[in-house]
Amino acid sequence: MHFDDIPPDNASRRAFLRRSAALSIAAGAAPWAMSLAAMGEAAAQAAGDYKALVCVFLYGGNDQANTLVPYDAASHEAYRLLRPNLALDRAALAATALNPATPLAGGLQYALAPGLAPLVPVFDASRMAVLLNVGPLVQPTTKAQYSARSVPLPPKLFSHNDQQSYWQSSLPEGARTGWGGRLGDLFASGNGNATFTCISVSGNAVYLTGQSAVQYQVGSGGAVPVNGVRSPLFGSAACSTAMRTLITQPRTHLLENEYATVTRRSVESHEQLSSALAGVTLPTTFPTGNGLASQLQTVARLIAERNTLGSRRQVFFVSLGGFDTHDALAVNHPNLMAAVGNALGAFYQATVDLGVADQVTTFTASDFGRTLVSNNDGSDHGWGSMHFVLGGAVQGRRFVGTPPVVASGGPDDVGQGRLLPTMAVEQLAGTLATWLGVSATDQLALMPNLSNFSTRNLGFMA
Repeated sequence: MHFDDIPPDNASRRAFLRRSAALSIAAGAAPWAMSLAAMGEAAAQAAGDYKALVCVFLYGGNDQANTLVPYDAASHEAYRLLRPNLALDRAALAATALNPATPLAGGLQYALAPGLAPLVPVFDASRMAVLLNVGPLVQPTTKAQYSARSVPLPPKLFSHNDQQSYWQSSLPEGARTGWGGRLGDLFASGNGNATFTCISVSGNAVYLTGQSAVQYQVGSGGAVPVNGVRSPLFGSAACSTAMRTLITQPRTHLLENEYATVTRRSVESHEQLSSALAGVTLPTTFPTGNGLASQLQTVARLIAERNTLGSRRQVFFVSLGGFDTHDALAVNHPNLMAAVGNALGAFYQATVDLGVADQVTTFTASDFGRTLVSNNDGSDHGWGSMHFVLGGAVQGRRFVGTPPVVASGGPDDVGQGRLLPTMAVEQLAGTLATWLGVSATDQLALMPNLSNFSTRNLGFMA
């Protein structure tokens, strides 16, 4: 039986929502702060299949205009005039021009940055969708409402830390949970080892932190060991054994015991994961000298061992920095695009080679988009941006959303070519959560701003 086909326990659902509402009153800054018991009641079922969600975060605020480039003659000329020192030549975009199954109205066309050429075959195979103008919103917002400040807006717009946090959690910097981690709260109990539900290959990220789910951090080489335990300490196996006992044995002091528990979990998880990955050889070749590709290669290796680890639902996080292109954009951004294109292309092929393309969905995210108007040799902090979703379950070869008008002071511009988003991160999250098997009711508890949007599923997932 598929996860979606299992009827929920209505009494448990009502109890879950009552507890969530009570916690909302007690903690208005985090209305989704829910106990593990309540989450367990709402998701008192286990997934019988495997699905994984992979977030690729581009730190610094990716320049969307040189990522998804206006390609029809009129739009490209408007784009070129707005950023004469930054615009990519139209002739250089012919090989990456996108041919959607349903053409955009008015003859509008887009092309990918040349460095993203490895993604064109994925798009053409209907396995990649392009999200037009998505970003943080509290509710649907018009330009007039933004100008008048007559509706709630995401706090501290155009701030790196706050918008990174808002993308990942729906709260500014200081948030304690992210929507990936909150998804993990729902699914951890259904996995053979809950520790491997939320995995980051890129350090600590609020996106993967749940109310009960704890992100497990690995490196590009795999599990990160505890020094002195993985190998003989001072050349002595007995010393290593003694050290392991010392740092993992139960304690009477509450805080000391919790520290020992976390350490013991780390040691045991490292041993289990290292053993599982020891014999994994991927059939796919990943590019070398590409940090993002190395992270995604590790994700692919972890997915390859999903059965050994007892995983049914997993959420992964990888990232690449360097996107704060206030200057030297024309020099640096093409290299970043090539890194992203080669990494994502190899990872998608790995999911095909592993036979899990339909079960793994990857999406890009970033602090914000950037201004359409150049600041000489770069662009400044913006708001809405273009992003990609790819995987075998994606209803691809399509653009999702409304193409923004390429114009300074136009209907989608709140200043300097900053795009006012027409799709919210919450709607993206809701669409992906639906694919994972989260009910519409539970989504509203996980992502409270979603209730402000009449369209909660953007329709790009099978």
